[in-house]
Amino acid sequence: MDEKERIMQLRTELHEHNYKYYVLNRPEIGDMEFDMMMRELQELEARHPELADPNSPTQRVGSDINREFTQVEHRYPMLSLANTYNEQEVADFYNSVKKGLGGEDFEICCEMKYDGLSISLTYEDGRLVRAVTRGDGVRGDDVTANVKTIRTIPLVLGNEERRMKNEESAGAVTSAGSGGGVIAPADSSFFILRSSFPKSFEIRGEILMPWSVFERLNAEREAAEEPLFANPRNAASGTLKSQNSALVAGRQLDAYLYYMLGDELPTDGHYENLQVARRWGFKISEGMRKVRTLDEIYEFIHYWDTERKNLPVATDGIVLKVNSLRQQRILGYTAKSPRWAIAYKFKAERERTRLREVSFQVGRTGQITPVANMEPVQLAGTTVKRATLNNEDFIRSLDLHIGDYVYVEKGGEIIPKIVGIDEDSREAGAEPVSFITHCPECGAELVRPEGEAAHYCPNDSGCPPQIKGRIEHFISRKAMNIDSLGPETVDEYYRRGLISNVADLYDIRVDQINGSGNREKSARKIVQGIAASASVPFERVVFALGIRFVGETSAKLLARHFKTMDALAAAPLGELLQVEGIGEVIARSVITYFHTPENLAIISRLRAHGIKMQLDEEQMKVAGDRLSGLSIVISGVFRHHSRDEYKAIIEQNGGKNVGSISSKTSFILAGENMGPSKLQKAEKLGIRIMSEDEFLENYEF
Repeated sequence: MDEKERIMQLRTELHEHNYKYYVLNRPEIGDMEFDMMMRELQELEARHPELADPNSPTQRVGSDINREFTQVEHRYPMLSLANTYNEQEVADFYNSVKKGLGGEDFEICCEMKYDGLSISLTYEDGRLVRAVTRGDGVRGDDVTANVKTIRTIPLVLGNEERRMKNEESAGAVTSAGSGGGVIAPADSSFFILRSSFPKSFEIRGEILMPWSVFERLNAEREAAEEPLFANPRNAASGTLKSQNSALVAGRQLDAYLYYMLGDELPTDGHYENLQVARRWGFKISEGMRKVRTLDEIYEFIHYWDTERKNLPVATDGIVLKVNSLRQQRILGYTAKSPRWAIAYKFKAERERTRLREVSFQVGRTGQITPVANMEPVQLAGTTVKRATLNNEDFIRSLDLHIGDYVYVEKGGEIIPKIVGIDEDSREAGAEPVSFITHCPECGAELVRPEGEAAHYCPNDSGCPPQIKGRIEHFISRKAMNIDSLGPETVDEYYRRGLISNVADLYDIRVDQINGSGNREKSARKIVQGIAASASVPFERVVFALGIRFVGETSAKLLARHFKTMDALAAAPLGELLQVEGIGEVIARSVITYFHTPENLAIISRLRAHGIKMQLDEEQMKVAGDRLSGLSIVISGVFRHHSRDEYKAIIEQNGGKNVGSISSKTSFILAGENMGPSKLQKAEKLGIRIMSEDEFLENYEF
């Protein structure tokens, strides 16, 4: 494919991986693979500025926002760090800092990079007043009630009786276990009384689930035949976003704090501020060291590459920060990350184990996923017994045989994968792994679409995992949000013959699911929850249908363009391709879906049950023609309305949303952190850049 097609492919894949990582907490690739894809996209976009897109993954920070929580805007944006994987890139960072500071002396604070959920804690008058997740970097979820259950986070500073031994007579403070140790000078700033904290400040860190708790939790879930958490980060994230604070308290989460912000901080030194915070009662990592040279940074990296395996919580690298806050301000920020800090990611651990057998799983879309079942092996703190084999081509590339000794890694220390084979240990007569030809669930002959690596079961209306998978997708929070149902209940109803497609849900009666009569309350809740889903907006209904390749964003684009289900169902290929953001793969999938009689029958039944088949009147009506004939590019982060809300305003007032800047662009509606490449192109073409406030004032919205 050419570079333009590759850009579109990378954007689609990275958006999907962002969603799975930050929203679903079910990542499918490791950090390194994700970063490599992101770098490739950045390089391609730099070569093709005419394809600039404000919605490109390169222009945004992945979001973990959960709409069930109140949204809070961060006083200071929570930006992500640039990642590096080798010492040369560390040297490049070091030299860029030296250049940016004009040769001025500087110190680097080396810290552990804990693999948890980022959190921002705000304290006023020594009391915790707010705890907010990272979210999209600008706004996050207010999870204060849940954070208060974490015992390592102080609720009131200065009330606890913790004291450093001999604090009044000590001449120095030693940071233990920091790769050779570091002695802090007996500076008076080090011994600020714990009661002298600023009137208001913010401290950031990671919410973590210790390995011991994670292993116990997964053992309990396995015994209950519940899905296991992939890693401690996912477990911590899922726990913190629970609506039940009692459940959070029982999960024994931990927290390490690593950065302080505010107008009246104790010192100019980042390291020194954290030592003061430790004395206020915060849990600060012992794995910190102040250094001045590259060799000292490398020493820290080498020490913790091994020693981290003995830590009680998950880590995936180290963080290097310029220590002086004044120098941090001089160096400043890029659109996505600070210039004064960088993350170094450790290489994934690798272990050798034996392949017992290969099984094949059927997903919601019918995709067949081969899975390696191996002898258990300890890897990155967890016991690994299974690893995905991706597809037939991947198996062939490995020349995999049953009984082979294989090398297993965790990509980004999350997803186990086989990365090689010890061919010298292969037994004589070992059988090569063969990809199946028929569905293991329903027996249908598999198909492999041209140009794709995956095999699919075509029996989408009769294959149990596909049927149940589509129903589970339909009831999910981002779709119809029927929270009274879960996968176990769907499986039970399917086995009992109550449901065989999503429309059957709306025919369920209380007496059918009341059992022997002792579950009436829960049965009524389920039926009421199903009925309440009829109020879900049309764009989420389109997403809920489970059309292959149509994700949440694509569903919104299609719903807002066609406005009704009938118009979408009747749309020809040409008109579908006119929708910005819809490519040929999605367009053809939509046509296939609406040309399948079984799907049309399901839609007809959903319509009869009152499910919304068009946009609401407020969305349908045209508010005016104030923007008639104008082509507008939206770029940046906004304060008064979301990006989607501005798109709706533009469309309702006769304007047209366009994704890239050209000579035909009327103006750019620019929020904060507008991409530098867009700014440069706008200036080159003489395109007007209009701020959010100007837009609202000029057009009187």
